[in-house]
Amino acid sequence: MGISSGSSIRRLGLGIVMTAFASSLVIPAAHAEQKDLFQLLFGGGVKKKKQSGEFPAAPAKPKQRVVAKVTGPSYYDYKVEGLARVDFAKLRALPQPAAFEPSLSGLSIAEAAAGLEGFDLTAEKDIAKGLVDYYAANPSFIWVSGFTANGRAMEAVRVLGDAGSHGLEPDEYAISVPPAAYSVDQTAARMRDLVQFEMTLSARVLRYVRDAQGGRIDPNKLSGYHDFPAKAFDPAAVLATLAHTQQVRTFLESRHPQNAEYQALRVELEALEASEENAIVIDPRLVLKPGQSSAELPNVLAAIARDMDDAFGGEHGPVLARLAESQDYVDELVPVIKAKQELLGLKGDGVIGPRTVAALVGSSKADRLDKVKLALEQIRWLPSDLGSPRVFINQPAYMASYIEGGEAKLTTRVVIGTRANQTSFFYDEIEQVDYNPYWGVPRSILINEMLPRLMGDPGYLDRAGYEVTDSKGRRIPSASINWGAYGANIPYDVRQTPSEANALGELKILFPNKHAIYMHDTPSKSLFDKDVRAFSHGCIRLADPRGMAAAVLGSTRDYVAGKLKQGHSSEKVSRKIPVYVSYFTAWPDLSGKVEYFDDVYERDARLKTAIEKTDAVRVEVSG
Repeated sequence: MGISSGSSIRRLGLGIVMTAFASSLVIPAAHAEQKDLFQLLFGGGVKKKKQSGEFPAAPAKPKQRVVAKVTGPSYYDYKVEGLARVDFAKLRALPQPAAFEPSLSGLSIAEAAAGLEGFDLTAEKDIAKGLVDYYAANPSFIWVSGFTANGRAMEAVRVLGDAGSHGLEPDEYAISVPPAAYSVDQTAARMRDLVQFEMTLSARVLRYVRDAQGGRIDPNKLSGYHDFPAKAFDPAAVLATLAHTQQVRTFLESRHPQNAEYQALRVELEALEASEENAIVIDPRLVLKPGQSSAELPNVLAAIARDMDDAFGGEHGPVLARLAESQDYVDELVPVIKAKQELLGLKGDGVIGPRTVAALVGSSKADRLDKVKLALEQIRWLPSDLGSPRVFINQPAYMASYIEGGEAKLTTRVVIGTRANQTSFFYDEIEQVDYNPYWGVPRSILINEMLPRLMGDPGYLDRAGYEVTDSKGRRIPSASINWGAYGANIPYDVRQTPSEANALGELKILFPNKHAIYMHDTPSKSLFDKDVRAFSHGCIRLADPRGMAAAVLGSTRDYVAGKLKQGHSSEKVSRKIPVYVSYFTAWPDLSGKVEYFDDVYERDARLKTAIEKTDAVRVEVSG
């Protein structure tokens, strides 16, 4: 991630481990005679000779400056949008009819507007304004027919009451329905109750629609790592639709994400709420290798047997049944453990350690409930239709999939950013594949990691396969630059030429974004064998880059291999393929089974706090 603007080089990402940088020459000592020669040739008031060769002369050197660091995104203290008191003055000012006769039809907002005097209703600012604007232009009841809440209203109230099944907080949409019975001498009070009910139900329905389609919180206020476009929300248009339909439930339910993943999370939420706590307990510190013995082994085998599907049971069920009570980790059980580890996305090494135990028994019911509810919030930030084909990357799972027609055509392990260089959470569209790419060194890596070395060894980049260019694109020898003279405002671009040592490997897949994150190959293949794979500067490294390139191009591995043999080139992706660089600690596979993952960046706690803050404001102010 992180490329400076104004150059195609700078459209590259920060997601690179400095493989070539780390494996290059040892930093040499800066000898006094070398410094003197440098000053004689390039500075200190001595007239410089015109340089020969392909490099133009470097500009005169400013004096040495203190080096500044380039900082990345940060987390914010989430600020909840305050609620506003609805100003009904515009409705109370509506023209009154000449006379009013109580009847079972024809009641208008104007006739009942006096009942809004002193009525204290709070709502989100856009909802408060949209509510009044709609009724000022359309002074008819939506939820009341005659002097009674109508069927449309009752259907809306039932949907609001079921908000918990969507992971929402029902208290935030709660509303009381006026009793159906009344007497003629209670007409004024009845009109007051009905008009206040009308406004409250509309306000709560609008909140529900807003939350259903976009989430309760603004993800971009969580951190600089969250980046989502605002979803369109027009309160007046929502009320206009509801005023002209009897299919209230259908409309409100359609505001939620319309994809299989959302439905699978809802099913998981319902199952968790109805379930009892996990009864299988295994020592979380267990480390058991083949040939060893442990009283915990039967519990491990029980956890595997409990969750196995027909395919796994057909292959390993007999062994599990026969050795279910064994405390000896015999050779027959090793293939069972390895197979289960691989199914869980772990390294299939046969060693039963803390990560294997955690994956088998999972976290507590409360923790899983939290993760599912958070996932239901997060999925609302994405488009309702995720698209097909698409590329879906789930950072906590360290996996990327190419999905088409409801099937994962390709699934591959990935490496994501370190905790210090976190990968952002956003979505975009794939545009291009680069073969044998250049790596444009991001400004943060140049300043934070390369600059300290360059100040003592300015010629390092010339020797290590990098090109340095000035603002006009002219090549400048690295050795001729006083790298310590500019602080964090170095006026040069640096890129690594294509090679086996190139930090991007043999190809990259671009979806240009402000975070300069993309998918790419890497020479550091051994990192894909690790269970925890957070090692990059923010970009997504692929274990199978050729397979992913072939998938997004709608081509074959042989085609990609042929392009790689031709040297450096680029190819546009002709289809619309969204890519989701996502962050879910609970996420369903394509069969609907929800899997749980570690919170590598500890983002769940921040999201949960933001939701709790929002809930507290809504319930306290509205309650």
